[in-house]
Amino acid sequence: MDDSQSTRGRSHVHTAERTDVSRNQGAFRTHFNFPGRAVPDHDDHGYGPLATVVESFMDPGTRIRMHQHRNEEIVSWVPEGVMRHDDRQGNDLDTDSEHLLAMNAGSGFWHAEETLADDPPLRMLQIFVRPRALDLDPGIQHEPLPAPAANDWRHVFGPTGTDAPASVRNDVDCYDCRLDAGATTTLPARDGWHTYLYAFEGAVDVDGASVGYTESALVTDPDGVTVTASEDATLVAFAIDPDAPVTRRGTIGR
Repeated sequence: MDDSQSTRGRSHVHTAERTDVSRNQGAFRTHFNFPGRAVPDHDDHGYGPLATVVESFMDPGTRIRMHQHRNEEIVSWVPEGVMRHDDRQGNDLDTDSEHLLAMNAGSGFWHAEETLADDPPLRMLQIFVRPRALDLDPGIQHEPLPAPAANDWRHVFGPTGTDAPASVRNDVDCYDCRLDAGATTTLPARDGWHTYLYAFEGAVDVDGASVGYTESALVTDPDGVTVTASEDATLVAFAIDPDAPVTRRGTIGR
């Protein structure tokens, strides 16, 4: 597959067009966004602990049978519709715009996903984080999200020990934002960390670089970088410690 990328704007803002790395299984379709591929000559498809951000589609009445994940943290972010989860620990969980699902697979976690026949078509992000160590204790979090505020970033998940609704076992903070056309916000940033931005809907300008629908940007000096919406936009941003220790033996998000 062609993993081409483009670099526009200032030198610390690296942008990538919509991915063509995809899998089509009929009623279940995925597009894999690899943050490391936005940066020229970067030798890893992931970027530090952020392995991949997967845009996933499920038609109504679709079931993905029980399967196992190991050695990866998987967060399901569902802005509309509902993703129905069950697992071998006896959980039956519905994830929607008001809830977040974080599966900390560790040494092994079996689960299935489903949409019912009368559910709407589902489009979501499934975010794969590389843990710090192999074969950690498996577990799952299903947490309510605070109500979003227009034109402001909402903390979605973070490293263990933060005040985010859910946690992952490495140095990645995730935020989302609904940005009105013409509005400006500042990209989430932490000292010494880099930020990866994904445009789930709409289009924005990131410090002089255009990022459109399903495009992304990796910003290596995010402090004070502004994001202005050229149309109504839904954005997801990841603050990443590029030097965090990582493992690369996940079932999918290696």
